[in-house]
Amino acid sequence: QVQLVESGGGLVQTGGSLRLSCAASGRAFSEYAVGWFRQAPGKEREFVAVVSKSGSGILYLKSVRGRFTISRDNAKNTVYLQMDSLKPEDTAVYYCAADLNEAVHTSPENYEFWGQGTQVTVSS
Repeated sequence: QVQLVESGGGLVQTGGSLRLSCAASGRAFSEYAVGWFRQAPGKEREFVAVVSKSGSGILYLKSVRGRFTISRDNAKNTVYLQMDSLKPEDTAVYYCAADLNEAVHTSPENYEFWGQGTQVTVSS
């Protein structure tokens, strides 16, 4: 089992920054990749970024590449999503999720454990 808790969401103006944290507990942190997803009202859950077990494999949604940075601190059992140059279209509930498979994935079906989500709102 893996328990995930997100934090760091909030209200920010266009062009601002937020850093989301995903604190993990339970199974050994080094045994799974961690991804970030988001879901806006009336839309499907969307992949944002993922970092592999070792931290060496990283993928991003095209629209956030260059603005968002995912990282993991295995000593703190935490994954971060630094979000810069935020836009109103980034507004959503952001979730982190754990993937116990070997490869990194962008589809939510590959992720076994999910956090409760944190709201990010970007005002124009």
